[in-house]
Amino acid sequence: MRHPTALIHPNAKLADSVEVGAYSIIGEHVEIGENTHVGPHVVISGHTSIGQHNRIFQFCSLGEIPQDKKYAGEQTRLEIGDNNTIREFCTFNLGTSQGVGITRVGNNNWIMAYVHLAHDCQIGNHTVFANNAQLAGHVDVADYAILGGFTVVHQFCQIGAHAITGMGTILLQDIPPYITAAGNPATPYGTNSEGLKRHGFSRDAVMAIKRAYKTLYKSELTLAQAKVAIAEQAVTYLELNTLVDFIGRSQRGIIR
Repeated sequence: MRHPTALIHPNAKLADSVEVGAYSIIGEHVEIGENTHVGPHVVISGHTSIGQHNRIFQFCSLGEIPQDKKYAGEQTRLEIGDNNTIREFCTFNLGTSQGVGITRVGNNNWIMAYVHLAHDCQIGNHTVFANNAQLAGHVDVADYAILGGFTVVHQFCQIGAHAITGMGTILLQDIPPYITAAGNPATPYGTNSEGLKRHGFSRDAVMAIKRAYKTLYKSELTLAQAKVAIAEQAVTYLELNTLVDFIGRSQRGIIR
């Protein structure tokens, strides 16, 4: 269950069923829930809590201090939920006092090799991060979003629910929910209609989202005008409220 070469601080709180591989290091303030598997050569440090049924592969670094020159040793956290797969060489940093103080990863996420989550990132549930996706600080990723390999995200950007990026996407502004984006810088390429169908959206809802996309990107309306028009469409199709709310709270502006 726990390899004799693993170094586990006596104050760390690990459930009895936690497995720890060879040469892994678990710090003093780490908590790990039932049936989580920590592979070999993993370092988990800082004030880090990890839930149940996670699989953490070799050479990951979780809970290390932020790569932020303003960080002065304040007590911040990394929180990881349940049923996540975290593949090789991933790096998740603690939060900062300039942000929310916590870097969060939700449940049921599939995170491939070499992914970096910087300080204060907020990751939802059921997301997919392909190899080498890189997030700067304060990035929010909503449920069911998919980031293609080598996607790079600027700090403070938001990625909406069910959005998807192509390989090598450079994201400097927010991606609204349901949108497919690619390029450097990222531009919209339609809706994630296949993903929506797989996750139970009705045919009418998918068509309504496509119509809202045309309103937002093909109608030559200003962003403010498009928001009003989509809000009117949302009276009939409630799924569009997610899109309207996202546009309203965007700080960096959405990709156009």
